[in-house]
Amino acid sequence: MKNFSTKTDLLPHQVDAANKLLPPRVGGLFADMGTGKTRMVIELIYRRQKKIDKVVYFCPVSLKQTVSREIQKHTDAEDIYVFDDKTDENLPEASWYIVGIESMSSSARVIFSVNKLLTENTYAIVDESSYIKGHKALRTMRINRLCQISRYRTIMTGTPISQGVVDLYSQMNFLSPKILGYNSFYSFAANHLEYSDKYPGRVVRSHNTEWIAAKIQPYVYQVTKEECLKLPPKLYSTRYFSLSYDQWHWYNKVKEDFADEIEKSIDDGYLTSIAIFRMFTALQQISSGFIRWKGEFHELSNPRVDQLVDTALSIKDKVIIFAKFQHDVDQIVSALSGEGSVSWFDGRKNEKQREKAVEHFRSDCRFLVTTQSTGGHGFNFQDITKYTVFYNNSFKYSERIQAEDRTHRIGQAERPTYISLFSDSGIDKRIERSLTRKEDTAEAFREEVNKFKKDNLKELIKKL
Repeated sequence: MKNFSTKTDLLPHQVDAANKLLPPRVGGLFADMGTGKTRMVIELIYRRQKKIDKVVYFCPVSLKQTVSREIQKHTDAEDIYVFDDKTDENLPEASWYIVGIESMSSSARVIFSVNKLLTENTYAIVDESSYIKGHKALRTMRINRLCQISRYRTIMTGTPISQGVVDLYSQMNFLSPKILGYNSFYSFAANHLEYSDKYPGRVVRSHNTEWIAAKIQPYVYQVTKEECLKLPPKLYSTRYFSLSYDQWHWYNKVKEDFADEIEKSIDDGYLTSIAIFRMFTALQQISSGFIRWKGEFHELSNPRVDQLVDTALSIKDKVIIFAKFQHDVDQIVSALSGEGSVSWFDGRKNEKQREKAVEHFRSDCRFLVTTQSTGGHGFNFQDITKYTVFYNNSFKYSERIQAEDRTHRIGQAERPTYISLFSDSGIDKRIERSLTRKEDTAEAFREEVNKFKKDNLKELIKKL
């Protein structure tokens, strides 16, 4: 590996992280988004650079260019190679290789190339290691198996146990099977997990968690934003509007149809989260001005987009706008196109196009429109603006927080402002309540349904 120097100073918590994780060759950085995990791992690489031949850095595909930019920001390293759709076994010589995690389950070309790179002295890193928490996932098995040859391994995530201690097994197994001491997931599960009799595969209880915590403690550095940073506190604001007549017509019709479907599923004994998710998605689409129903697309009048335009134009600065559906993105871009320069990206654009859209926003563009699923992680906007508008929201609280953290991280000098748009529909009221309670909307409703008797189910759905 070519020698490199760092260009940025460490914050106190980053020094603590490096000091703790340097002695063991493997370790986990469990730190909140925005606390500078990339700078922490760069410090570990810097201090070990005489002992390693290269770095293979796994991260979500959407983060590859961000990681490259962070390495260049914090170091004088120039020999960085980012895997792309043309990468094959004829790899250029470099010290840093950045690989998309998802590609490890879909591209034999990438797998062969990674296998060629890894040696005993390679430093293997998995950023957003929650992507390898599923022990049966192809990418998990392949990354874990290939990287066992490497003496130096680090995982990084802000959410190591989003669904409980079950998430820890594969992440710790990547570092070393010796940490937990189990040869298989099934041995781990037998000692620590209790499964539901009614819902196969669902973990209902964890056991001996104190033992797990003690086993991983020497290999993990954990810190929260509140513990290590003095970031400006967040500001929240809400704008409300009413649905139109045709939206209410479709809203009530869809509720009635789903009430019958969910009631039948209870009769048949197979009520699942999928039925509730489908109903919530349909109702949210209607509240956003469209509905895909029984194979047909219906465009509805949409006061939400009118409220968005009024809100965005009232802000005399750059604005990030998060939406949920691709149709939302198209409508917002169309509505704002006459009000100033608009940049956008979602799942329809590839990596390079997304980067171009962000650079456009960074330079001379006033509005950036994206979805939480594509723009809600991996992009840093704290040096561009403090204003974010949530046109609508995901049902997952964690995705909302991820999106907020695009502007609430190291480098934000002002109080970030988050403006949410909510209609008077029941689905929006539920989402707003779930955000306040820091819970997932669809899952909270499913638990509520399970508490109701069948006779009261339709009444519950009517309140949506």
